[in-house]
Amino acid sequence: MTKVDVAGEVLKLTSMIRDPYFRAISYARIGYQLFLLRDNRYKKAFTKAVETVKMIEDPIVMIKTLIEIGKYLRKAKIAAAVKVFHQAFEMTKAIPNPVHDELIESIVNTLIELKMHDEALMYTSEIKDKIRKNEMLLRLLISYINTGKVRKAYSILEIIDEEPWYSIAAVELLKTHLKREEFGSAMKILQSLRSKYWINEAMKEIAIHLKNYGAPRATFEKFVDAALTMADELSFDALRNLLVGFGSSGEIDSVIKIIKKMPPAERIKTLKEISAKIIEDEELLRILMIKIGREEFIPVAKFLLTKLLEKPDKKYIKVVETIGARTGNEAILVKVVTFLAKVGEYNKALHFAHRVTDSHLRSLAFGSIAVNLLKEGDIDRAIDTALEVKDPKWGSWLLGELLVKILELAKSKEVEDDLEKRANEQKTLWEK
Repeated sequence: MTKVDVAGEVLKLTSMIRDPYFRAISYARIGYQLFLLRDNRYKKAFTKAVETVKMIEDPIVMIKTLIEIGKYLRKAKIAAAVKVFHQAFEMTKAIPNPVHDELIESIVNTLIELKMHDEALMYTSEIKDKIRKNEMLLRLLISYINTGKVRKAYSILEIIDEEPWYSIAAVELLKTHLKREEFGSAMKILQSLRSKYWINEAMKEIAIHLKNYGAPRATFEKFVDAALTMADELSFDALRNLLVGFGSSGEIDSVIKIIKKMPPAERIKTLKEISAKIIEDEELLRILMIKIGREEFIPVAKFLLTKLLEKPDKKYIKVVETIGARTGNEAILVKVVTFLAKVGEYNKALHFAHRVTDSHLRSLAFGSIAVNLLKEGDIDRAIDTALEVKDPKWGSWLLGELLVKILELAKSKEVEDDLEKRANEQKTLWEK
């Protein structure tokens, strides 16, 4: 049997499908396949599809069928597709909501799929529900962007006037301009944003782009100036997002310079976020701790040491030593000593412990070294370390705690790391 015979038989068998909906759709699909096969009978198949629609009694089913036929007509490059979609649209006018809008959405989605954007925009304007309408406008805008029609996308942005759709659409355009390195246009969009949340999201996108694409420092500074202006009206979240992104790319000097323009509380919050972001890069972390100002150093150092103590790792020894060398704050020095003791750097830990003069804190510093020595089974050295606390009360307390822990070790082969908690409890008792 020849190909022509196969096509003829298929067309004949299609006429035997009882349900007019399935028969019409089948004719349309077959028409498209015949078009691909360059068989001229594709026109006959499409004609049959349209004629069969008239036999459908349910108007909603009829509209859905016309949309499907229109899709295959367009794929087959037949101009009549436009008329079929319009016929479907005209029929929706008699359908009440919410079904009316659902059908219009179906028309618009199909037109977007077929890249018939102008027609899609025309029918989108007929959607009655504001949420549905804005959702479709947003989808159409993104489709325009994806096909390189940025000017058309802007025409959609002008129509959208409600949040969050306006901001979502604006951020999509901003990302497009960043990819094209059209920073002036990106700046204009940033300044047009009205939502605090979406300004912050835009700043995240900008920070990522500036980091990944190595944008000039001058460009970064322009965005920072814009963020500083917005911070006066909203919050410093936007600027912080930008600085965290820039700091994580290694631009510590520039970040420190800009941070000085922020209020003290915002400086500390930003530096904490940067330190958390770059925590896997120990050298960059060390540079940050060298560069930050004296006012911010203590709270940031405390924050960072607390994080490092959650999972002590030898790779951070230089970072911790840098913190210890830069401060005389004894609470910070205790954390430095504790970290170094936990990673087995006892001589370095002792060096910093000897700088602690407050009796309570000194007992914690030498106590942390002693406990870790005890964990390694070095009882003699642990006791000698505890004896470094000369204060009668705190020295006695520490030695007593250590002797109890020696028995804990003998019993269970484990030592509970609760010295700081017990010291604080003891201090509270003595202060009563």
